[in-house]
Amino acid sequence: MKKIIVLLFILCVCVSAYTQNKQPNVLFIAIDDLNDWIEPLGGNKQAITPNMDKFTKQGAMVFKNAVCAAPICGPSRSAILSGFLPSTSGVYGNAHDMVFSDVVKKNATLPEYFSKNGYHTLSNGKMFHKHGTKNGKTDFGAWAFDEFARGRRYNNDKADPKFLTSSKGGIINGKKSPEFKDKKSKLSWGPTKDSFEETVDYAVADWATKQLFMSVGFIKPHLPWFVPKEFFDLYNVDEIEDVIVKEDDLEDITNAEGKPLFKPTGEYKWIQKHGLGKEATRAYLANISFVDKCLGMVMDALEKSDHADNTIVVVWGDHGWHLGEKLRYLKNTLWAEAVKPPLMVRVPGMNKTIYCEKPVSLLDLYPTLVSLCDLPKKKNIEGHDFSKLLKNSKATWEYPGLTVSTAGTSVLTEAYHYIQYVSGEEELYNVKKDPREWNNLAHNKLYSKVINDLKKWVPKKRANPKKEHYQKPKNYVDADQDPTIKTTRKLSELE
Repeated sequence: MKKIIVLLFILCVCVSAYTQNKQPNVLFIAIDDLNDWIEPLGGNKQAITPNMDKFTKQGAMVFKNAVCAAPICGPSRSAILSGFLPSTSGVYGNAHDMVFSDVVKKNATLPEYFSKNGYHTLSNGKMFHKHGTKNGKTDFGAWAFDEFARGRRYNNDKADPKFLTSSKGGIINGKKSPEFKDKKSKLSWGPTKDSFEETVDYAVADWATKQLFMSVGFIKPHLPWFVPKEFFDLYNVDEIEDVIVKEDDLEDITNAEGKPLFKPTGEYKWIQKHGLGKEATRAYLANISFVDKCLGMVMDALEKSDHADNTIVVVWGDHGWHLGEKLRYLKNTLWAEAVKPPLMVRVPGMNKTIYCEKPVSLLDLYPTLVSLCDLPKKKNIEGHDFSKLLKNSKATWEYPGLTVSTAGTSVLTEAYHYIQYVSGEEELYNVKKDPREWNNLAHNKLYSKVINDLKKWVPKKRANPKKEHYQKPKNYVDADQDPTIKTTRKLSELE
């Protein structure tokens, strides 16, 4: 019987030595736009995530300094599943489809590599980022799996108009006014009329409980923050502790002329103008609690099955998210809030929570799972096998965590966070003494050696994206998946 790899979007950590002779199953869970506001990481102590907490307490490694390979959905997922940084693949933005990357054309993705080596792979939900194709259909990444079930539609869950807040629509708590409108802002939230069992992510989780071994991607807490009212009701908005923000936080991030590189974003100014900081925090927390319940469905099914003792579980977020820090909301920056997602891993035999401070990357999941499942080593991918950390969280680890975006590169170690922009500007933070990263040390000559050591890790070359990468069909949201891509992926010819 073939083993099965299951990919699920959420947070994951792998721990404990694997001692059995037979190959394990893999449950790979990813959660979209999830930052460290979960109980195991304590990024926001108000968060109610009992299922993530239960998962780690029953046995998992929690990586406190995991980084994404890219701070936005498409490039992050492409890096994780291909094993190559954006600077190598040329996949920097959500519009860039990895199937057109020269390096991806030659190399098996993570699920394809497992298929080549005897596993049966299944997927549901958001694993790869969606792209339009020239045939007027959509590429959901179905081509990478032996079985693919599209269990959701974008924007299927709608907020109850009576409680809707939308910056673009000019609506706050169901009331519409011209002064509420900001066309450039992307925030929206509110409880839905639907019950939990009527949501898209519930359908994905329910499918997963019947399959157990697959790739499953949960879409929340991705915008819009529309989830059933029961999850908003978990949090009293009047008791919400708002995010701590330093209003002059951007003033020490300057160019050679001493001018600030960044300004407060439209979302941040809109929130401040209308006093909605606590409302936004509550909405994001409600969405985290919602997806936590979806995760709990899957984990409960695994625990009741005959496969619980022979399954590696990986739970991860594809990148972080700003909720006011650095005077902005959303993602796609090189600051800690965007580059540090959750990562939790459980390996058979693990029975307690272990925290690891080492700066691993989500890019490392590919070689690590290959090692844990005793598959032939794939030598040309760029991640590093961290399976030794699962046996000893304090083992020697010489690699920093790299994040590459269109703007530049982030290099994270246990002691420092260095950022180098393509334009040449730099930032440096002592993360031990300054965990909120309020004091930019890049202009302090005392740290010249630290900067020189860290900048050695910045990729020397940056691949260009392929021009043919993107097509947008008229019915982009509900277009059927394009089956023609799979015929171009001949496993026997992929490295």
